[in-house]
Amino acid sequence: MERTGARYADRPTVEADTWIDAPPERVWTFVSDVELMPSMSAELQSVRWLDGASGPALGARFVGRNSNEFAGEWETTSHIVEFDPPRVFAWAVEDPERPFADWRFTLRPQDGGTRLHQWMRLGPGRSNLAVLIERMPDREQQIVRIRMRQLQESIIATLAHIKRLAEAP
Repeated sequence: MERTGARYADRPTVEADTWIDAPPERVWTFVSDVELMPSMSAELQSVRWLDGASGPALGARFVGRNSNEFAGEWETTSHIVEFDPPRVFAWAVEDPERPFADWRFTLRPQDGGTRLHQWMRLGPGRSNLAVLIERMPDREQQIVRIRMRQLQESIIATLAHIKRLAEAP
């Protein structure tokens, strides 16, 4: 569900959640495995840790290589800004103080399983999307709406994939 306006400067967000028949500790293993994420995404192609990191931790950095039919291929560096196992896993894309985007998973026990919530917010950093909007300012709302729809679909697919993995015997 899109939560805010259709202008980049409004820092639009999308989010979705699902209930998973598995404890938060099991779900966490999939949520916090960023190297697994490319198998869940049509856009994210690969991930590699930086600075000698081999897994998630507060302050750790990773590079994601992405591909999109409209934007082409690009890489971004993400910084883990929240890491509270098995409750919250979040990262900021590029500059943590002025990110291109923020991403967050939140897990909470519910009805013998886990309520998994994924959220993302665009901006305010100058991403490829911001550059595209600068080239076509009269189409900003359409560009943002299309991108947010793509991201919403991606979040829904990611949650479904994590659910399948976590509920598998």
